[in-house]
Amino acid sequence: MSDIKQPLLNYNYRVEIEGLLVAGFSEVSGLEQEIEIEEYKESGVDFIHKLPSGIKYSNIILKKGMTDATSLRDWYEATLKSVRYKKNPIPKKPIVYITLMDAQGEEKIRFSLKSVYPIKWIGPQLNANASEIAIETLELVHEGFEVK
Repeated sequence: MSDIKQPLLNYNYRVEIEGLLVAGFSEVSGLEQEIEIEEYKESGVDFIHKLPSGIKYSNIILKKGMTDATSLRDWYEATLKSVRYKKNPIPKKPIVYITLMDAQGEEKIRFSLKSVYPIKWIGPQLNANASEIAIETLELVHEGFEVK
């Protein structure tokens, strides 16, 4: 009889950003990769070849409750200064890990993102008529990922 694997639950994960102390993220999205296709119509034949032309990765979106900890905002500010003044290289983190765990907290799947840096920061939506957690969003660009 085969050992049937149970699907992992989407709430049991952690994000590790090298060198940054950050609280837990309430939401992570954008773990996507796609093989881009180039179409080539063969001459004299009613046939279109579809050939792989590259790999495209989506940006990673991280959301968390806003606190007075500044490590993510500082990383974004360093990237802004690098782009604005063109003096320093963009402060890329060599690897960011997004790890999916089982119900016992054991690591099961690890996404290793390469050469990561922030490109967008969104502050919280403020509303005097609500008592919800203030959420900040950080969008990261990367040069690909491996799944282990």
